[in-house]
Amino acid sequence: MRPPRAERVNAPTETRNPRTREIDDIPTLEALRLLNAEDRIPAHAVAAVLPDLARLVDETARRIRAGGRLHYFGAGTSGRLAVMDAAELIPTFGMLPGIVVAHHAGGPRALVEPVEGVEDSPDAGASDAAGVDSGDIAIGVAASGRTPYVGGALRAAREAGAFTALVSANPAAELADEVDVHLGVDTGPEAIAGSTRLKAATAHKLVLNSLSTMVMVALGRTYSNLMVDVTATNGKLRGRLITILVEATGLDEETCAAALAASGGELKTALVGLLAACSPQQARAALADSGGRVRAALRLLG
Repeated sequence: MRPPRAERVNAPTETRNPRTREIDDIPTLEALRLLNAEDRIPAHAVAAVLPDLARLVDETARRIRAGGRLHYFGAGTSGRLAVMDAAELIPTFGMLPGIVVAHHAGGPRALVEPVEGVEDSPDAGASDAAGVDSGDIAIGVAASGRTPYVGGALRAAREAGAFTALVSANPAAELADEVDVHLGVDTGPEAIAGSTRLKAATAHKLVLNSLSTMVMVALGRTYSNLMVDVTATNGKLRGRLITILVEATGLDEETCAAALAASGGELKTALVGLLAACSPQQARAALADSGGRVRAALRLLG
Protein backbone atom coordinates (compact mmCIF):
# COMPACT_ATOMS: atom_id res chain seq x y z
CA MET A 1 0.00 0.00 0.00
CA ARG A 2 1.32 3.42 -0.94
CA PRO A 3 1.78 5.81 2.00
CA PRO A 4 -0.48 8.90 2.11
CA ARG A 5 0.85 11.76 0.04
CA ALA A 6 2.73 14.40 2.03
CA GLU A 7 2.19 18.01 1.04
CA ARG A 8 4.12 20.94 2.44
CA VAL A 9 1.90 23.96 2.99
CA ASN A 10 3.28 27.36 2.07
CA ALA A 11 1.51 29.77 4.42
CA PRO A 12 2.61 32.36 7.01
CA THR A 13 1.07 30.27 9.80
CA GLU A 14 3.47 27.41 9.01
CA THR A 15 6.65 29.43 9.49
CA ARG A 16 8.59 29.59 12.74
CA ASN A 17 8.00 32.56 14.99
CA PRO A 18 11.31 34.15 16.03
CA ARG A 19 9.71 35.61 19.15
CA THR A 20 8.80 32.25 20.67
CA ARG A 21 11.75 30.00 19.86
CA GLU A 22 12.61 29.60 23.54
CA ILE A 23 9.04 29.00 24.72
CA ASP A 24 9.91 25.51 25.94
CA ASP A 25 12.87 26.68 28.01
CA ILE A 26 11.57 29.67 29.97
CA PRO A 27 9.39 30.07 33.10
CA THR A 28 5.65 29.53 32.63
CA LEU A 29 4.73 33.13 33.35
CA GLU A 30 7.21 34.42 30.78
CA ALA A 31 5.89 31.94 28.21
CA LEU A 32 2.31 33.04 28.91
CA ARG A 33 3.34 36.64 28.39
CA LEU A 34 4.73 35.68 24.99
CA LEU A 35 1.44 33.98 24.07
CA ASN A 36 -0.50 36.99 25.33
CA ALA A 37 1.60 39.34 23.22
CA GLU A 38 0.89 37.23 20.13
CA ASP A 39 -2.82 37.23 20.98
CA ARG A 40 -2.90 41.01 20.60
CA ILE A 41 -2.09 40.75 16.90
CA PRO A 42 -5.34 39.34 15.43
CA ALA A 43 -7.58 42.32 16.21
CA HIS A 44 -5.20 44.71 14.42
CA ALA A 45 -4.90 42.28 11.51
CA VAL A 46 -8.69 42.06 11.19
CA ALA A 47 -8.90 45.87 11.16
CA ALA A 48 -6.95 45.87 7.91
CA VAL A 49 -9.63 43.84 6.08
CA LEU A 50 -12.70 45.72 7.35
CA PRO A 51 -13.51 47.37 3.98
CA ASP A 52 -13.79 43.95 2.33
CA LEU A 53 -15.69 42.61 5.33
CA ALA A 54 -18.20 45.47 5.00
CA ARG A 55 -18.75 44.52 1.36
CA LEU A 56 -19.36 40.91 2.40
CA VAL A 57 -21.78 41.95 5.17
CA ASP A 58 -23.83 44.10 2.78
CA GLU A 59 -23.99 41.39 0.12
CA THR A 60 -24.92 38.71 2.65
CA ALA A 61 -27.71 40.82 4.17
CA ARG A 62 -29.04 41.68 0.71
CA ARG A 63 -29.17 38.05 -0.34
CA ILE A 64 -30.76 36.82 2.89
CA ARG A 65 -33.44 39.50 2.58
CA ALA A 66 -34.15 38.15 -0.90
CA GLY A 67 -34.56 34.60 0.44
CA GLY A 68 -30.98 33.36 0.10
CA ARG A 69 -28.91 31.44 2.63
CA LEU A 70 -25.44 31.79 4.09
CA HIS A 71 -23.22 28.70 3.92
CA TYR A 72 -19.96 28.25 5.81
CA PHE A 73 -17.44 25.59 4.77
CA GLY A 74 -14.44 24.61 6.88
CA ALA A 75 -12.35 21.81 8.34
CA GLY A 76 -10.77 21.32 11.75
CA THR A 77 -10.66 24.38 13.98
CA SER A 78 -11.89 26.68 11.19
CA GLY A 79 -14.92 24.51 10.58
CA ARG A 80 -15.72 24.22 14.28
CA LEU A 81 -15.68 28.00 14.64
CA ALA A 82 -18.08 28.30 11.70
CA VAL A 83 -20.44 25.73 13.25
CA MET A 84 -20.43 27.62 16.53
CA ASP A 85 -21.12 30.96 14.83
CA ALA A 86 -24.05 29.57 12.85
CA ALA A 87 -25.58 27.77 15.84
CA GLU A 88 -25.49 30.82 18.11
CA LEU A 89 -27.52 32.95 15.70
CA ILE A 90 -30.64 30.88 16.38
CA PRO A 91 -31.13 31.74 20.08
CA THR A 92 -29.36 35.10 20.02
CA PHE A 93 -31.11 36.65 17.03
CA GLY A 94 -34.07 34.35 16.43
CA MET A 95 -32.80 33.13 13.07
CA LEU A 96 -34.70 30.17 11.70
CA PRO A 97 -32.58 27.01 11.34
CA GLY A 98 -31.39 26.48 7.80
CA ILE A 99 -30.77 30.11 6.86
CA VAL A 100 -27.18 30.14 8.12
CA VAL A 101 -25.70 26.69 7.59
CA ALA A 102 -22.24 25.47 8.58
CA HIS A 103 -20.73 22.54 6.69
CA HIS A 104 -17.84 20.85 8.49
CA ALA A 105 -15.53 18.42 6.72
CA GLY A 106 -16.28 14.98 8.09
CA GLY A 107 -19.69 15.91 9.44
CA PRO A 108 -20.84 15.99 13.10
CA ARG A 109 -18.36 13.35 14.22
CA ALA A 110 -15.44 15.56 13.17
CA LEU A 111 -16.64 18.30 15.52
CA VAL A 112 -15.50 16.35 18.57
CA GLU A 113 -12.72 14.14 17.25
CA PRO A 114 -10.35 14.30 14.28
CA VAL A 115 -11.43 12.45 11.15
CA GLU A 116 -8.24 11.91 9.22
CA GLY A 117 -8.02 12.93 5.60
CA VAL A 118 -11.47 14.47 5.14
CA GLU A 119 -10.12 17.96 4.56
CA ASP A 120 -8.02 16.66 1.65
CA SER A 121 -11.06 15.84 -0.49
CA PRO A 122 -12.33 18.55 -2.85
CA ASP A 123 -15.06 16.12 -3.93
CA ALA A 124 -16.38 16.02 -0.35
CA GLY A 125 -16.52 19.80 -0.33
CA ALA A 126 -18.35 19.87 -3.66
CA SER A 127 -20.80 17.27 -2.37
CA ASP A 128 -21.52 19.31 0.75
CA ALA A 129 -22.10 22.36 -1.45
CA ALA A 130 -24.63 20.59 -3.65
CA GLY A 131 -27.50 22.47 -2.01
CA VAL A 132 -26.05 25.94 -2.62
CA ASP A 133 -28.19 28.07 -4.95
CA SER A 134 -27.48 31.12 -7.08
CA GLY A 135 -29.02 33.45 -4.48
CA ASP A 136 -26.82 32.18 -1.65
CA ILE A 137 -23.53 33.22 -0.07
CA ALA A 138 -20.77 30.61 0.36
CA ILE A 139 -17.89 31.39 2.71
CA GLY A 140 -14.88 29.13 3.05
CA VAL A 141 -12.85 29.33 6.25
CA ALA A 142 -9.29 28.01 6.01
CA ALA A 143 -6.21 29.33 7.78
CA SER A 144 -3.89 28.33 4.93
CA GLY A 145 -6.31 29.43 2.24
CA ARG A 146 -5.75 26.19 0.31
CA THR A 147 -7.71 23.43 2.08
CA PRO A 148 -8.96 21.08 -0.69
CA TYR A 149 -12.34 20.47 0.99
CA VAL A 150 -12.96 24.23 1.13
CA GLY A 151 -11.74 24.72 -2.42
CA GLY A 152 -14.07 22.05 -3.74
CA ALA A 153 -17.02 23.60 -1.92
CA LEU A 154 -16.28 27.13 -3.12
CA ARG A 155 -15.84 26.05 -6.74
CA ALA A 156 -19.16 24.17 -6.67
CA ALA A 157 -20.87 27.16 -5.07
CA ARG A 158 -19.49 29.54 -7.66
CA GLU A 159 -20.58 27.24 -10.48
CA ALA A 160 -24.07 27.39 -8.97
CA GLY A 161 -23.95 31.19 -9.21
CA ALA A 162 -23.51 31.93 -5.51
CA PHE A 163 -21.47 34.83 -4.17
CA THR A 164 -18.28 33.38 -2.69
CA ALA A 165 -15.78 34.50 -0.07
CA LEU A 166 -12.71 33.10 1.65
CA VAL A 167 -11.58 33.83 5.20
CA SER A 168 -7.92 32.91 5.66
CA ALA A 169 -4.79 33.84 7.58
CA ASN A 170 -2.79 33.99 4.36
CA PRO A 171 -2.90 37.17 2.23
CA ALA A 172 -1.45 35.13 -0.66
CA ALA A 173 -3.91 32.25 -0.34
CA GLU A 174 -4.16 29.82 -3.27
CA LEU A 175 -7.95 30.08 -3.33
CA ALA A 176 -8.02 33.88 -3.29
CA ASP A 177 -8.40 34.19 -7.07
CA GLU A 178 -11.38 31.81 -7.07
CA VAL A 179 -13.68 33.89 -4.85
CA ASP A 180 -15.45 37.23 -5.02
CA VAL A 181 -14.03 38.45 -1.69
CA HIS A 182 -10.91 37.29 0.12
CA LEU A 183 -10.39 38.27 3.75
CA GLY A 184 -6.72 37.36 4.12
CA VAL A 185 -6.06 38.30 7.73
CA ASP A 186 -2.30 38.68 8.15
CA THR A 187 -1.75 37.19 11.61
CA GLY A 188 1.77 36.02 10.78
CA PRO A 189 3.54 32.97 12.24
CA GLU A 190 1.91 31.17 15.14
CA ALA A 191 3.56 30.96 18.55
CA ILE A 192 3.77 27.22 17.91
CA ALA A 193 4.51 26.80 14.20
CA GLY A 194 1.48 25.56 12.29
CA SER A 195 -0.88 25.57 15.28
CA THR A 196 -3.67 27.57 13.68
CA ARG A 197 -5.93 27.05 16.69
CA LEU A 198 -4.05 30.07 18.07
CA LYS A 199 -3.90 33.45 16.30
CA ALA A 200 -5.47 32.33 13.04
CA ALA A 201 -8.45 30.88 14.90
CA THR A 202 -8.80 34.03 16.99
CA ALA A 203 -8.84 36.12 13.83
CA HIS A 204 -11.38 33.82 12.21
CA LYS A 205 -13.67 34.06 15.22
CA LEU A 206 -13.43 37.86 15.13
CA VAL A 207 -14.27 37.92 11.42
CA LEU A 208 -17.18 35.47 11.68
CA ASN A 209 -18.61 37.17 14.78
CA SER A 210 -18.37 40.58 13.13
CA LEU A 211 -19.87 39.31 9.88
CA SER A 212 -22.85 37.55 11.42
CA THR A 213 -23.51 40.25 14.03
CA MET A 214 -23.60 43.02 11.44
CA VAL A 215 -25.76 40.94 9.12
CA MET A 216 -28.23 40.53 11.99
CA VAL A 217 -28.13 44.29 12.63
CA ALA A 218 -28.74 44.95 8.93
CA LEU A 219 -31.71 42.57 9.00
CA GLY A 220 -33.29 44.54 11.84
CA ARG A 221 -32.74 41.95 14.54
CA THR A 222 -31.48 44.57 16.97
CA TYR A 223 -32.89 47.86 18.21
CA SER A 224 -29.99 50.10 19.15
CA ASN A 225 -27.58 47.57 20.69
CA LEU A 226 -30.31 45.35 22.14
CA MET A 227 -31.19 41.85 20.91
CA VAL A 228 -34.88 42.24 20.10
CA ASP A 229 -35.25 38.90 18.31
CA VAL A 230 -33.69 36.84 21.09
CA THR A 231 -35.39 33.47 21.58
CA ALA A 232 -36.31 33.05 25.26
CA THR A 233 -35.60 29.35 25.74
CA ASN A 234 -34.62 29.44 29.41
CA GLY A 235 -35.19 31.43 32.60
CA LYS A 236 -32.23 33.72 32.06
CA LEU A 237 -33.38 34.67 28.57
CA ARG A 238 -36.99 35.16 29.67
CA GLY A 239 -35.67 37.59 32.25
CA ARG A 240 -33.62 39.29 29.56
CA LEU A 241 -36.79 40.14 27.63
CA ILE A 242 -37.95 42.30 30.52
CA THR A 243 -34.48 43.80 30.90
CA ILE A 244 -34.43 44.75 27.21
CA LEU A 245 -37.81 46.44 27.47
CA VAL A 246 -36.75 48.36 30.58
CA GLU A 247 -33.49 49.45 28.93
CA ALA A 248 -35.16 50.49 25.67
CA THR A 249 -38.14 52.34 27.16
CA GLY A 250 -37.00 53.56 30.58
CA LEU A 251 -40.23 52.18 32.06
CA ASP A 252 -40.53 50.02 35.16
CA GLU A 253 -40.45 46.22 35.18
CA GLU A 254 -44.14 45.81 35.96
CA THR A 255 -45.22 47.96 33.00
CA CYS A 256 -42.83 46.14 30.67
CA ALA A 257 -43.91 42.70 31.88
CA ALA A 258 -47.57 43.61 31.38
CA ALA A 259 -46.89 44.87 27.85
CA LEU A 260 -44.98 41.69 27.01
CA ALA A 261 -47.85 39.54 28.26
CA ALA A 262 -50.40 41.61 26.32
CA SER A 263 -48.27 41.14 23.20
CA GLY A 264 -48.31 37.36 23.51
CA GLY A 265 -44.66 37.26 24.53
CA GLU A 266 -43.56 39.02 21.32
CA LEU A 267 -40.70 41.27 22.38
CA LYS A 268 -40.70 43.51 19.30
CA THR A 269 -44.45 43.99 19.45
CA ALA A 270 -44.25 44.96 23.11
CA LEU A 271 -41.33 47.31 22.45
CA VAL A 272 -43.01 49.13 19.57
CA GLY A 273 -46.26 49.30 21.52
CA LEU A 274 -44.55 50.89 24.50
CA LEU A 275 -42.44 53.33 22.49
CA ALA A 276 -45.28 54.38 20.18
CA ALA A 277 -48.02 54.18 22.84
CA CYS A 278 -50.13 51.98 20.60
CA SER A 279 -51.94 48.66 20.84
CA PRO A 280 -50.22 45.33 20.21
CA GLN A 281 -52.28 44.95 17.05
CA GLN A 282 -51.07 48.30 15.70
CA ALA A 283 -47.47 47.52 16.68
CA ARG A 284 -47.63 44.08 15.05
CA ALA A 285 -49.01 45.55 11.81
CA ALA A 286 -46.34 48.26 11.69
CA LEU A 287 -43.62 45.66 12.19
CA ALA A 288 -45.05 43.55 9.39
CA ASP A 289 -45.09 46.56 7.06
CA SER A 290 -41.49 47.47 7.97
CA GLY A 291 -39.89 44.07 7.56
CA GLY A 292 -39.57 43.57 11.31
CA ARG A 293 -37.37 46.63 11.84
CA VAL A 294 -38.25 48.45 15.04
CA ARG A 295 -37.04 51.92 14.02
CA ALA A 296 -38.88 51.69 10.71
CA ALA A 297 -42.06 50.59 12.47
CA LEU A 298 -41.83 53.54 14.84
CA ARG A 299 -41.52 55.91 11.89
CA LEU A 300 -44.64 54.41 10.33
CA LEU A 301 -46.53 55.03 13.55
CA GLY A 302 -45.42 58.65 13.54
